[in-house]
Amino acid sequence: MTRILLHTCCGPCLLYPLDWLREEGWTVHAYFYNPHIQPYQELERRLQALEEAAEAKDVPLIVRKDYELETFLRQTAFRERDRCLYCYSRRIEAAARLAKKSRFDAFTTTLLYSKFQKHELIRSLGQEASKRWGIPFVYEDFRTGWRDGKEQAARLGIYRQQYCGCIYSEMERFAPR
Repeated sequence: MTRILLHTCCGPCLLYPLDWLREEGWTVHAYFYNPHIQPYQELERRLQALEEAAEAKDVPLIVRKDYELETFLRQTAFRERDRCLYCYSRRIEAAARLAKKSRFDAFTTTLLYSKFQKHELIRSLGQEASKRWGIPFVYEDFRTGWRDGKEQAARLGIYRQQYCGCIYSEMERFAPR
């Protein structure tokens, strides 16, 4: 079997991509690296939900618990509208690097599952990281399984967050307009 490293942002986003990859014959390892989630308690809550999902779905989980608040703020100050480019590229690069170093056959990301993310940017960054690190990037539009993933998360009782993760997305979701 071929092994794939699946960068995973949270428990609910793991479910459908994991099923799809397994159906395609991949042996999947989930990788949690999401250093820009704010506040810190939200990062912990998402990691706990991912651990629950990984256990329920019997998938190995690699966790990198870096918390890079200051770096994120420095990189996005006065460039708030472009913050996703920094956030996506940081995580996708880390996944490609780890996949290459750990001798996986390919990598991908659950960022391709959310209909709220900048899909084409994620795809482009994955392809660029693939070339840079010499490891295949598996592209699939996992958004087709959005409803299925939400229903699985509800059945499993897995926490589902209400915003992307950074302080700006939290503000956009909850602040009065």
